[in-house]
Amino acid sequence: MGVANRLDLTLRLVQGAQAAEGAEGRVSVAELAQRLGVSEMTVRRDLDALEKQGLVRRVHGGAVAGRAREEGGGFAAREGWQAATKDRLGAAVAGLVEPGARVLLDAGTTTVHVAEHLAARGPLTVAVLSLQAAVRLADRPGIELLVVGGRSRPGERSLVGPLALRTVESLSFDLFVMSIGGVHAAHGWSEFSLDDAAVKQAGLGQAGRTVAVADATKLGVRAFSRVAPLDAVHTFVTDAAAADPATHPGGPQTLDALREAGVETLLV
Repeated sequence: MGVANRLDLTLRLVQGAQAAEGAEGRVSVAELAQRLGVSEMTVRRDLDALEKQGLVRRVHGGAVAGRAREEGGGFAAREGWQAATKDRLGAAVAGLVEPGARVLLDAGTTTVHVAEHLAARGPLTVAVLSLQAAVRLADRPGIELLVVGGRSRPGERSLVGPLALRTVESLSFDLFVMSIGGVHAAHGWSEFSLDDAAVKQAGLGQAGRTVAVADATKLGVRAFSRVAPLDAVHTFVTDAAAADPATHPGGPQTLDALREAGVETLLV
C-alpha cells in the first residue's frame, strides 16, 4: 500500500471510530497497525502527518478525528482530502468512457481527477461545469473542450445559475459524469448547494447515461438539496472502503439500496 493510500485509510479508520462511538471515538495505534499491516512506528508517523493537516488529534496511545470535513469550505479546502483515492476513482470513471462520446463533466474535487484521465481517452467532446476541469483539459490532443457558461461560485469555481442551466438544457450528451455531496438509502442523491443541485438535475435530463462518482465518505449522507432518486443514475463508482462498516457505518446499507434500485456499483 502506497503512503497516500495508507494515509487515506488511516484517516477513515479514525473518522469511522468517531462515527461509531460519537465525539470521543478513539482508535489506538495498535489497532491501526494491525488493520493496516504496518509497524506502530509507521502509524505514529502517519498520525503526525495527519495531525499537521488538522485532520486528526493525537491522544495518549492513539488518535481522534480532528475538524469535520468542510463541505462549505470551498474547493481548496477539500482538494487534498483523499487525493489518492480520488485519483483512483478518476481513472476508473475515465475507463468507462468510450472514445467519440459527448461527455458532460460535473464540478468537484473528484471530477478534476476524472478530467486528468479523460485526456488520454480521446477523441472526446467534453463539456465541463468547473474551471478546474477546464484547465486540465485545455489544449489536450483529441479533446474538444466546451466550457459551460454561467456564474462561477466563489471558492468552488463551479459554473451555476440560469446561463449554465440554459446551456446544459440546449445540448445532449452520451454520458453525464456526476459528482455528489451525499447518497442516502432512503433519500437518494443530494447536494449541499441549491445551485449545484439544479445543474445536476439538468444534466440528468440531457444525458443518455449517468455515472455518479464519489469517495466513500459520501455514502449515508443526506445533504441539503435533493437531486434525484437512486434509480436516476445508471452506474455508481466509489472506493472499496464503502463496504467496510468499520470505516463507513452507512456504506453497506447504501450500497445495498443502490443495487436494489438497479444501479450498477463499482468499488475500486
